Amino acid sequence: MTLHGSKELGVLFDVDGTLIDSNYLHTISWWQAFRRVGQDVPMASIHRAIGMGGDKLITHLLGEERNKNDDDVLQASHDAVFSTHWPALRPFAGAKDLLVQCGEVGLAVVLASSARQDELTVLRTALDADSCIDAATSSSDAAESKPAPDIVAAALESCRLQAGHTVFVGDSVWDVYAASKLNIPTIGLTCGGTSDAELREAGAVEVFAHPQALLQDLANSAIGRLLVRK
Repeated sequence: MTLHGSKELGVLFDVDGTLIDSNYLHTISWWQAFRRVGQDVPMASIHRAIGMGGDKLITHLLGEERNKNDDDVLQASHDAVFSTHWPALRPFAGAKDLLVQCGEVGLAVVLASSARQDELTVLRTALDADSCIDAATSSSDAAESKPAPDIVAAALESCRLQAGHTVFVGDSVWDVYAASKLNIPTIGLTCGGTSDAELREAGAVEVFAHPQALLQDLANSAIGRLLVRK
């Protein structure tokens, strides 16, 4: 199948755990942050919450009755520990090529990231695909973090895209929930550590193992169908 597109169509990409192999580094960073304030939270529980915004993750894992005075310390501790892992960040196989291919068929390529701006800069450097990225969001673009849809809405606005003309690619159930609130179909990737079954149960329209697998079947994927429908 030959794919032809226009900038009226776009693909929104989560970054952490979707394009960059960082979810387990986030997990251990949060684990160390929780221990700093005397909270012994299992890594498995933390991993399942990765993909939420930091504020939502803390509430999800510690509950509303926690000492909220620790929240700023927790976020700062996570950020400090995670920054020590920046040199180790690597893209998943096929991540850059997937973005390049989407751009070459005429799609707007948008990074729908909730990372801080300095962290996003590091992620983009690791990805090395700036020439085909049309826009990118950061935490400052959303009033409320995932699973709220704010960052996805900001990604749409960044390229003046309509929800019905886009597909979202993410690795967590929180990505799927956020996109579904705007009626955007999500392609799930299991490379972030969430299973095929969990992603499909959350509402993902299809699931691939990693960016390379999606790239290899791009024409038959929801991205390919988006182009054909247009």
